Amino acid sequence: MKTFLTYISVVLVLGLTACKNEDKLPEENVEQLVSTFYLIRHAEKDRSDENNIDPELTQEGLGRAMHWAEILDDVDLDAIYSTDYERTSQTAAPAAVKQDITVTYYNPADINIEQFKSDNLGNNVLVVGHSNTTPDFVNQLIGSSKYSAMDDTDNGSLFIVQFMGNTVTDMRLEFNCNCPD
Repeated sequence: MKTFLTYISVVLVLGLTACKNEDKLPEENVEQLVSTFYLIRHAEKDRSDENNIDPELTQEGLGRAMHWAEILDDVDLDAIYSTDYERTSQTAAPAAVKQDITVTYYNPADINIEQFKSDNLGNNVLVVGHSNTTPDFVNQLIGSSKYSAMDDTDNGSLFIVQFMGNTVTDMRLEFNCNCPD
């Protein structure tokens, strides 16, 4: 597992320096702080009751949530944000417990992206959302419509957005999970 995490760390560093998106922040906000946002969609949800608008995670989903916590274990998270649904809360919970962070709930429709970036300047932040809200959140962060809604079966994409001074970088990684069924 450590070898895998080392490999991911190297990929992240190389990717963040190689895939630069030269979007600029307003000059008054430029500082030499590094802010990194890790954005994921909730893990696999229970689809057994099609009328349940707030299902919990399946066993596979709970396994994936634990997997995300392991992947992010080497990242010193400063904040974790989640929408206020069972499936997103359960996805965020293992990382929150592991890093002793209280989850902050947000409504994607009400997010003020500039305030969010300002509030998290210099921080490492995990954001847990949905197949439509996660790519939209990334697009708002980078100021571009680069990412479309995720496929409903995509529970393994990790978006990373980093602000270094006035330089913005972004990437999308995909993780398969051998999570218990």
